[in-house]
Amino acid sequence: MQTIRSRLESRPWYRWYAVGVLTAVYASSQVDRQIMAILLEPIKTELGASDTQMGFLVGLTFAIFYATLGMPIAMLADRTNRRNIITAAISIWSAMTVLCGYAASFFQLALARIGVGVGEAGSTPPSHSIIADLFPPERRGTAMGVFALGVNIGLLIAYLAGGWLSENYGWRMTFVIVGVPGLLIAAVLYFTVSEPSRGGADAKAVVSTATEKGSAPGFGSVARHMWRVRSIRHLCLGSALAGFIGYGFVLWMPSFLIRSHGLSPTEVGLILALMTGVVGSLGTFTAGRLTDVLSERDIRWRTWVVALGKGGYVPFLAASLWVDDLTLFLILYLFPAFFGGFYLAPTFSLIQGLVSLRMRALASSITLFVLNIIGMGFGPQLVGILSDYFAPEYGQHSLRMALIVLSVLNLWCAYHYFTAGRTLEKDLNDQQGSDLSGSVAARQPA
Repeated sequence: MQTIRSRLESRPWYRWYAVGVLTAVYASSQVDRQIMAILLEPIKTELGASDTQMGFLVGLTFAIFYATLGMPIAMLADRTNRRNIITAAISIWSAMTVLCGYAASFFQLALARIGVGVGEAGSTPPSHSIIADLFPPERRGTAMGVFALGVNIGLLIAYLAGGWLSENYGWRMTFVIVGVPGLLIAAVLYFTVSEPSRGGADAKAVVSTATEKGSAPGFGSVARHMWRVRSIRHLCLGSALAGFIGYGFVLWMPSFLIRSHGLSPTEVGLILALMTGVVGSLGTFTAGRLTDVLSERDIRWRTWVVALGKGGYVPFLAASLWVDDLTLFLILYLFPAFFGGFYLAPTFSLIQGLVSLRMRALASSITLFVLNIIGMGFGPQLVGILSDYFAPEYGQHSLRMALIVLSVLNLWCAYHYFTAGRTLEKDLNDQQGSDLSGSVAARQPA
């Protein structure tokens, strides 16, 4: 076991291999999380639920446990072996996804989805921390861009496989089939990826034995630091709004295409797999790479890229929802599909650079807590409530109106990313200076 890790770790491409495995983990989490989107309609029909109830099932039911438990697990990750935490997490959420297929009632399905959320709480923050220790700041955006592809890859699989499996084998067997591969990925991660040294990729931080084994700050210290740093505040608010909009669309777009365009689950799966999986992957990776390139000229581009992307695609998104012609919808929706995930890599890359080494997993978790409680918890829920509200007047097109309302919030999101850029350079320099002085102090004799 140790021999396999050692041999791989000595290879020049090992860092990218580790990112690839972590991306597969992230993709698995997205499949098990977002498979609900393609299964909403058959589950709603069988269980006799309303849009508001389904919004609760895919939103707050999952988000409360996923976001809340992420913080204590991240605190553990800042102190112990991150790879082992991720291995346990993927094993739990994969097993709970399988159990979703055996739920006999709405309540039982809600409990199983809570279990999925509990498992997934232990994955992303430790992954962000590991990647930050594998790549220096100037290459971290690209590495995070590759990792963020897990969202699009997961959505591609969830939409493509979920649509076909649902139509041919039913929603219960779909849960069982998509849950099993995660257990195999967990084994690959455990046996082939090593725990990296903390801060090893940060050239400006003097990493000593004292720094490596030092105690990690508590939740209060990390939260206060994040609140004091203006650029972090705006990054958290901007990503929360991006998640609010993104989760609302991801989880309700299949139902919109079925209701307003009369498509089958298989057709919906194919369309959204190509849009979100292929076009979205190009956009997500482009954002990470673009921020690394443009920031060499002006560091503010690390947030301005997101602001331009999120604000610029609003007219195309609203227009795509308004038109009745499917071909025109597909053309217009290319822009939202490309720019929808633009915030992922820049946000989490910057968070890792704006906090100290032993804060990284917890800072990522706090960011994800805000993003998911606001985004995943209330985004899908609001869409469900608005859809029921518009139903008396718009009938089967009530969901269309709910999503149009949601699309306008991208402008608010863009504002926060633009504002974050104003103090970004100062905040990054302050943190680098703090890391350097802290490391030097740790080396001084008592």
